[in-house]
Amino acid sequence: MKPEMHEKSKDFVQSLDRGLAIITAFNERNPRLTLSEVAELTGFTRATARRFLLTLESLNYVGSSGRYFFLRPKVLELGYAYLSSFDLVSIAQDHLETLATDVRESCSASVLEDENIIYICRAASNRIMRVNLSPGHQLPAYATSMGRILLSSLPEQELDVYLENTHREKLTSRTVIDANELRQIIIQVRKQGWAVNEQELEEGVQSVAVPIIGNGAKVIAAVNVSAHASRVSIERLIEEFLPKLQSCARQIERDLLR
Repeated sequence: MKPEMHEKSKDFVQSLDRGLAIITAFNERNPRLTLSEVAELTGFTRATARRFLLTLESLNYVGSSGRYFFLRPKVLELGYAYLSSFDLVSIAQDHLETLATDVRESCSASVLEDENIIYICRAASNRIMRVNLSPGHQLPAYATSMGRILLSSLPEQELDVYLENTHREKLTSRTVIDANELRQIIIQVRKQGWAVNEQELEEGVQSVAVPIIGNGAKVIAAVNVSAHASRVSIERLIEEFLPKLQSCARQIERDLLR
């Protein structure tokens, strides 16, 4: 979970925090923003937002066209630095590609960041689905199978904070948003070691997920197989794909220890 008290640290660099807040204001929904919109999204004054935008523009992280600002490709270097330094990404990618070829469905890995899961690698099948995911894409943890795996690994107090403070909305008619119901689902996931999602994120899309366990028996990521309900029933996901996914996860874990 996001630390609440970090601004009180004497080592906290507020200008860096603000610069990153400017960058993260841009996303799939807001690829181009005016100065006023950036100020509103970040809570900064227009003068502060303008200074940081112009600084980022001079560093080539942000571009501008008339009234609008947008991210430039150099921002990708920030994400690449993380991915290239994270052994899990390269190891998981190879195994997920093998699994995706076997089951002929898309396979992914993600980590938990605040209220969302962030995709760190993905092996997509050739089948066309409306969901278009790539490394760096974020989805709400409560509505995904990988999210529920990652939430099940949280200490009870952190899970309580998540359930109390997270904004949840019905993404489909099946999305579970009730805190008590979600808690019971997460407890069951913790007991059985795997999670399913039955069209809660998007109509017709369902998935099964398992954890990746690192040193100290700590869950460091989750992997899943997703498929369209018209092709793959939830029963087939559990009976046929789940054992293969579990085997894939164990192979990833073994390679991480080498």
